[in-house]
This record gives sequence, C-alpha cells and structure tokens, in this order.
Amino acid sequence: MRDPSSAVPTAARLHHNAYVTRDQEATRHFYEDIIGLPLVATWCEADELFGAERVYCHTFFGLADGSALAFFQFAKQEDREQFGPAMPFTPFTHIALKVGADEQMAVEERLAAAGYEAPATFVLEHGYCRSLYATDPNGLIVELTVDDAKVDEINATRRARAHEELQRWLAGDHTSNNTYR
Repeated sequence: MRDPSSAVPTAARLHHNAYVTRDQEATRHFYEDIIGLPLVATWCEADELFGAERVYCHTFFGLADGSALAFFQFAKQEDREQFGPAMPFTPFTHIALKVGADEQMAVEERLAAAGYEAPATFVLEHGYCRSLYATDPNGLIVELTVDDAKVDEINATRRARAHEELQRWLAGDHTSNNTYR
C-alpha cells in the first residue's frame, strides 16, 4: 500500500462534469442567475454516436479553476428518452462545489427568492464543513460547501488515516470517526 501522504494526483484538475438536461434555458437560469456560475461556452453539434446521428446543444458553466459543469440537451425526442436525464432524488448522488461563506449565503438568499424550499434545498452542518444543497431543474443535486476554519488540519488528519479508516470500516467496525460535529 502506498503512503497516502506522498500520493500525487495524476489529473491536473476536473475538466468538466457532464449531465443531460431537458431544458437548457431552465438549466442556464439555475446555474447562472441563481448559483452564479457563468455560461462560458455553448456548442451546437451533430455527431454519429452509438449508431445514429445525435443532434445536441452542449453548454458549459465555468468554475474559478477553469473546470465546468456541462449539460447536453438533445434535439430529438428519442435521444432524450434514451440518454435522460433520469435523476433519482437522493442526496447521495450530487456534485459538490467549494464556495466562500458570503457566496453560500448569497446563493441561499437567491434560492429562497426564486421559490426553492425544502426538500429542493436543505443545509447540513457536517462539522468539517457547512453544506447548502439545492436541486436543479433536472433533478441533479448541487452542494455548495464552506470549509471549516481548521480545514487544513482536518484534511491532514483524514488523509493520514484514509486507508486505515477504510479498512476498519470494511472489516465491520462502522463507528463514526467524525469528531468535528
């Protein structure tokens, strides 16, 4: 087993994370106007994929590090039916984005002003971070996370014991190791 403290990631950063949308304008409004991610690219394309020509619009909403959330909308009904979106509502399938406390508060206020309320939005105090969850028009849950002030110390502790804690849990010891709540 490798020493986790010396592991170097092979990927430079996330390029994009892609999903399918039924409605590009509703998606744009949610991510750009409410969440605050700018629309940075729109690709209108047609490609031979999986045995048929697929006509679609592919949008990208930029993050500060140059990565993006991307969404596909298909022109043909049969493509929409085949490729989704089919998002089951579960808080365990989501994308999490790091934000500052002021930005999280501003998004929370914009969500409320736009009529988003529980269960479409909710907050969890994890101890190591505060998370605001919001469900987009496609059923995708977006988590906006503000790290605890001791994030560097917390991350160092979790990283040093990551393999050990995983093995403990897999062996049947399901005792919580979240001492930050």
